[in-house]
Amino acid sequence: MEFHLKYITDDIKLSSYEDKLFKTEVVFDHHMLVWFISGETKIIQADQSYLFTPGDIFLIPRNQLATIINYPKDGLPHKSVVMHLSIDRLRAFYANETLKTKITATQKILSFDKHPLLESCLASLIPYFDVQEKFPENIASLKITEAISILRTIDKSIDNILANFEEPYKIELADFMEKNFMFNMPLEKFSYLTGRSLSTFKRDFKTIYGTTPQRWLTQKRLKLAHYQLTEKNRKPVEVYLETGFENLSHFSYAFKKHFGVTPTELADRR
Repeated sequence: MEFHLKYITDDIKLSSYEDKLFKTEVVFDHHMLVWFISGETKIIQADQSYLFTPGDIFLIPRNQLATIINYPKDGLPHKSVVMHLSIDRLRAFYANETLKTKITATQKILSFDKHPLLESCLASLIPYFDVQEKFPENIASLKITEAISILRTIDKSIDNILANFEEPYKIELADFMEKNFMFNMPLEKFSYLTGRSLSTFKRDFKTIYGTTPQRWLTQKRLKLAHYQLTEKNRKPVEVYLETGFENLSHFSYAFKKHFGVTPTELADRR
C-alpha cells in the first residue's frame, strides 16, 4: 500500500494513495475543506452518499460519521489537498465578526462545484509542498483565512456551520444508532456523538435493546448485508465496505456463522 502525506502545517496537507482502494470510517474533529486532484472518492453517511471526482471541492463538517472510500483511477493516484478548519482558528476568525444568522449543526457535506475562487486558493498551495525548510505559520494562517473568507463569500449560510462551536449534546440513542450502526467506529465515538460517557452509553443501550452494543451492531450489519446481497443484487466485495466490517474475510466468517452460508454462496444462488 502506497499512502503518502505531505504537510505544510498541521492544518494543511497533500495526500496521495496509489493502491486499489482505501476505506476508513471517520469522525473529524475539525471541518475538512478538500480539493480533489485525481482519483475518485465515495463518501457514505447515514442518509445519503456522495461521489467526488477530479476538480471537485467539498467541505465535510466536523463531528459527522462517514465511511470514506478512496480509489485511484485512470492510472492516477488518489490525490487531494486537505485544509483543516480547526475550532481554535475559527474562534479567532469570528471573534472580530458580527453574526446575524442562526447557528445550527448539519450532517450534509457541502459541494462547491469546482468554484474558481476556491480552486485558485487551494491550487496555490501546491508549490509550498516542495519547500524544504519549516513553512512560516503566518503564511499558512493567511491561506486558511483566505479560504474561510471565500467560503463566506460564495455561501451566505456557511456561518451556520463554521461558527458553531458547540459539542454534541445528549440525544435520543435509539434513533441515532438505527441511522448510524453501519459505521465501524469505536464505542467511545458512538457514546461521544450521543452526548454520553461510555459507561452511560452502555447502560442506556442495555436498557433499550437488552443486549450489548457489540452484539447488536454485528447483527444489524449482517442483516443489512443480507438485504443488499439478496434484494439489491450487490457483490460481497461491495457490501462489506458499506456495512461496517473491517475486511472481507471477517465479513464472510461472521456472515456464515449467522446465516449458515457465505456471502459468495448466497450471491451465487441468485
